[in-house]
Amino acid sequence: MPSAPELQGFQRRHLRAKAHALKPVVQVGDGGVSESVVLAVVEALASHELIKVRLQAPEDKKGTAQELATRTASALCGVVGHTVILYRPDPEEPKIELPTRAEAVTPRDRKTDRAPG
Repeated sequence: MPSAPELQGFQRRHLRAKAHALKPVVQVGDGGVSESVVLAVVEALASHELIKVRLQAPEDKKGTAQELATRTASALCGVVGHTVILYRPDPEEPKIELPTRAEAVTPRDRKTDRAPG
């Protein structure tokens, strides 16, 4: 299995924004992160690259999210409520193009770059 992609903060923010309109494709129930859940997430990542996973009342949301990311060799983009956002690019033909630092300048960033006047 490939290793998890290394993402910078602005790239995770970009992916969280893209995931906003997505619906969760996998749900983790009371049994936690079982082998069948891991296989379902791996299959979903292979076909979509960016997915949401819904956690049903986990004891440790962030721990469960990190375990899921580690076991599926994906990048944890964020945890919003009980929803985990995971990303793993296709090794041969990535569908999602990540921004570079120069492309990721936001209007908020531009305000801080202005010279005092």
